[in-house]
Amino acid sequence: MEPSTGSPRGRPIRNGVPSRQRRPIKKISDIVTDPYLQSVLETSTRTREQTSKLLGLVEDNPSSSTNPPSRDTLLHIARQQKQLHALIAILRGKNRNALLGVRQTKALTAEKRGEVDRLHLHLQNLYYEQRHLRGEIAACEAYDHKYLSLPLLPVETYLTQHPEHASLSENELMIARINHEHAEREALEQARQGLLKKKQGLIAGNKKRKEDLENLDVHLEKFVDAAKPIQKMFDKEY
Repeated sequence: MEPSTGSPRGRPIRNGVPSRQRRPIKKISDIVTDPYLQSVLETSTRTREQTSKLLGLVEDNPSSSTNPPSRDTLLHIARQQKQLHALIAILRGKNRNALLGVRQTKALTAEKRGEVDRLHLHLQNLYYEQRHLRGEIAACEAYDHKYLSLPLLPVETYLTQHPEHASLSENELMIARINHEHAEREALEQARQGLLKKKQGLIAGNKKRKEDLENLDVHLEKFVDAAKPIQKMFDKEY
């Protein structure tokens, strides 16, 4: 039986181990997109190339007591060394500026993060207050108000009696109906008080008349008793 040359997923097998497909390696220029950092990379590349060039010159022109390099060679190496030092100085300056930029970015990020945290806390407080207010509103809506059990006039009857209130809102119309009921009850209470006073007056009058009648009975009895001798005189026969 011949060995399998493929994996179950279609990958080629090398030495019994399926090989993975290699992802293409991205260039640094594709990863770093900031213009300043790209200039730093460019300076670093030039510095590396200048260093390699200088090392090549030194290796090609070794210094020895028997065969020293020529004056022109030494001057050329010195010029290349100066260029390398200049590139290194530029690179250090850019590195220092990059570090300062990173510090400023960190400080700005920390400041913005603090502001975001503050706004987030304020938002959480608003959410908490919103939930509290919604709970209060729901409690108020579910509260068994006394005015709901009042025997108010129906809306149609009330508007028939007071057409000038037809343009009122629902809340204003309810207040007007309650005020109307209050006025009606006050009028009925005043009428009840008047009738009660009248009743008390009638009771007092009846009581006085009763007392007068009782006194009249006493006077009548006395009158009858006083008239008996006279009646006896009339009853005598002559």
